[in-house]
Amino acid sequence: MRRTGINRPAPIIMVTALVLTLIGCANQSGQKAVGSAYTAATVSEKDVINSAKQSAQEMDKKFKIAPASNAYGKRLSQLVSKYQNVDGLKLNYKAYLSKQLNAFAMPDGTVRVFSGLMDILNDQELMSVIGHEIGHVKLKHSYNQYRKTLLAVSAKEGVSAVGGTVGSLAQSQLGNVALQFVNAQFSQSDELSADAYGVAFMKKNGMNPKAAISAFEKLKKHSGEGGGLLSSHPATSKRIKRIKEEIKK
Repeated sequence: MRRTGINRPAPIIMVTALVLTLIGCANQSGQKAVGSAYTAATVSEKDVINSAKQSAQEMDKKFKIAPASNAYGKRLSQLVSKYQNVDGLKLNYKAYLSKQLNAFAMPDGTVRVFSGLMDILNDQELMSVIGHEIGHVKLKHSYNQYRKTLLAVSAKEGVSAVGGTVGSLAQSQLGNVALQFVNAQFSQSDELSADAYGVAFMKKNGMNPKAAISAFEKLKKHSGEGGGLLSSHPATSKRIKRIKEEIKK
């Protein structure tokens, strides 16, 4: 669900949706934060991944992270212990103590799950959402959206020079970039292909792929409480139909 994976979230700190961010260079005190100037034509995948890592750190400062001793932290740790490396991706997971029905993944392998989502989903359903989020990373959906947001926000913030050069963003701007990234919607094609990846992930690892269906049904039931993962995705009925087709393959 997006950025979790399944649907694009509900308000996150004065916003709505999932999370992902980017690059910084000098904070308000003048300290160097993230790095060099980029050009729209030459910004590399490594640059994007590194900036996403920096943004993830900024997001982790904005939300209360469930400590290892916390029930949510323990549950998530146990569920994903075997999935630190998936399809060549090095992943890192944390649970946010927030009632939002949300989850998201960033191009650097950051995966974050909100405790509100954990409250309504059983273990298999939660793993189906996580599988979907991993799909966004593996299929480069997160990367493409993040890069697009990085360039757009840099230009809007006035750190873009003539010729397409994108300057470094200040640390104070990272949260703004993240929120805009989170609010940006994946295409229906991206969401459906991430759903398919999630089903394959469940099958490959001996889990019940039908859990994705029940997860959608629960999210739909609760969607009136603020949107959450279903707010910016293709019609739930269409996605469930496609998931059923994928399960039969």
